[in-house]
Amino acid sequence: MKRFFFFVLICLAISSIAFAGNLKLSSPDGSLTVTVGVDGGRAWYQVSRGNELIIGQSELGFVLKDGDLKGNFKLGKTSRSTLDEIWGQPWGEDALVRNHYNELKATLQEKSVDKRQLTVVFRAYDDGIAFRYEFPRQRGLQDFVIMDEVTQFALPSDAFAWSIPALTAYYEGIYTREPVSQKGNMAGPVTLEVNDSLYMAIMDANLTDYSTMNFSHDGTMLKADLVPWKNGDKVRVGDTRVSPWRAIIIGRTAADLLLSRMALNLNEPCKIDDTSWVKPTKYVGIWWALQKQRWTWSQGERHGATTTNTKRYIDFAARHGMGGVLVEGWNYGWDTDWTRHGDGFSFTRAYPDYDLEGLCRYAAERGVRIIAHNETGGAAQNYENQMEDAFRLYESLGINTVKTGYVNSHFYNGELQHSQWGVQHFRKVIEAAARHHLMIVNHEGAMPSGIQRTWPNLIGTESMRGQEYNAFDRRGGNPPYHECVLPFTRGLGGPMDFTPGIMEYRNDSVPGTRPQTTLAHQLAEYIVIYSPGHMAADQIENYEHQPAFKFIEDVPTDWQRTLVPHAAIGKYVTYAREQRGTDNWYVGSVTDDQARDLTLPLDFLDADKRYVAIIYEDGPDADYRTNPYPMTIRRLDVDRSTVLNLHLAPGGGAAIQLLAQ
Repeated sequence: MKRFFFFVLICLAISSIAFAGNLKLSSPDGSLTVTVGVDGGRAWYQVSRGNELIIGQSELGFVLKDGDLKGNFKLGKTSRSTLDEIWGQPWGEDALVRNHYNELKATLQEKSVDKRQLTVVFRAYDDGIAFRYEFPRQRGLQDFVIMDEVTQFALPSDAFAWSIPALTAYYEGIYTREPVSQKGNMAGPVTLEVNDSLYMAIMDANLTDYSTMNFSHDGTMLKADLVPWKNGDKVRVGDTRVSPWRAIIIGRTAADLLLSRMALNLNEPCKIDDTSWVKPTKYVGIWWALQKQRWTWSQGERHGATTTNTKRYIDFAARHGMGGVLVEGWNYGWDTDWTRHGDGFSFTRAYPDYDLEGLCRYAAERGVRIIAHNETGGAAQNYENQMEDAFRLYESLGINTVKTGYVNSHFYNGELQHSQWGVQHFRKVIEAAARHHLMIVNHEGAMPSGIQRTWPNLIGTESMRGQEYNAFDRRGGNPPYHECVLPFTRGLGGPMDFTPGIMEYRNDSVPGTRPQTTLAHQLAEYIVIYSPGHMAADQIENYEHQPAFKFIEDVPTDWQRTLVPHAAIGKYVTYAREQRGTDNWYVGSVTDDQARDLTLPLDFLDADKRYVAIIYEDGPDADYRTNPYPMTIRRLDVDRSTVLNLHLAPGGGAAIQLLAQ
């Protein structure tokens, strides 16, 4: 991938024997400082912002299967370096990303006879601190097993944490806000409201060949809690000799968390030489009627994935400028209890009423691509065994995207999706797909950690409670505040395949289930919930003759620049995004169950241009509980001096096009 270096790279590597005192590393602007030291053999770090201690003394180290690697250290050699670069993304919330940090490498050497060494690498950014461990090959530390990572995060107070419980199936829990001391074990990322001017998020970055980091705690002391293999091992260290980065994003406002690109910067540069085939798109799919139990994945009278149905969806996609059609339930394996017999799935053999090759030709003639769905039911090894053949077939047919799924509480071999085995599996899929020019949308996967920088063919991941719960959850679906939380938590790791755009809320199959939002809120999700591969998720007949669908037709999925004018976690959030390759902007704003009036200055617009604003907003009497449909669409001329007043109904939203003239 072409990279842009607009800043000068400065590398200052200084090696020396460390002195007895503590080591300090400051961010480029000097606002953040990490201090590293060893007391009584115990290695620790702490983080300050000015004179404010925001992470107190926190221990570093490991418990290994053959002994501890902690509590017996002294400081050894150190080195320092600085990097300031700008790199380009093939797609993203920003076309260009600045990567600017100061780095400290500190060697921790055991004082015992073996004198084993552990390296800790710290990076200080203006928007946070990150560190990871390196495991040099040496006598007594060749291939080994980690039984516990003792990494701590000592919070300055009993901060409010937005989190879901650890080991929630597929991370599909509802985020809640409580003091840390009242939480159980938490899945990462954990987002913290410490005070009015301190917001933090702690998460994995560059999760590669390692276990996912959850969090246990003792009061306000958080500790890394790694997802184990089924035998209790946490991490088996072999060829990969580094841990993921432990990233602490730090901001003065909630919006600062959303604008941080630290997770991306902590991942390796793109490994795909030619990314021209990685193309953001929008698509429709044989999906929502399945979720609402009107159609079935299995064969029979109500089978959804038929040649006839798929042609209707292809024709609709072609008429409305959609790039793809997702088809679920096209392949053999759905006719049994597939969560128990997922090893019966074939990923190359279509049902008799689904003409795979003919439909790919039909779609290509109309400028549309079929998106293949591969549900494994948790039989990951079965998938790996067929993966190359399936991907080779898809590539030959012109399919360029695969949606993968793992609906099961664990893999068939007994391992958890979030364990090291699961992380290894998901990476195999992404890398194999890249070899065959396939993009991946991964459902029920590991928590994203910014690896889309390295493998940009990973264009979407679920790992959250998505729109589907509004189709079948008899408890009422997702609460209205849900989309006001996701960007601050799950969204920090990468694009979210949330599947927005529902316009018909009636559900005869599962009475009482429907989106807990207004129609305008559904439109705003295309801006607020970031994905380069957004789906128009409703059944296509619900879009016909619907004026609001025009916004879904027009909204892009790739951006030049992103701003956040309003942000309050769990209450409301507004995004403004500039369309890549144009001077047009799009704005999305959503609220929780409370009506809100927000003021939006358009001072981010180009000073030399005038714009037409097309505003899709909640209409009179709109309310997600009683009347979700009313919407007003208005047009007006604006420029950068204009201030818009937005009224968001309960559970409501606003979606705005700002088209340069």
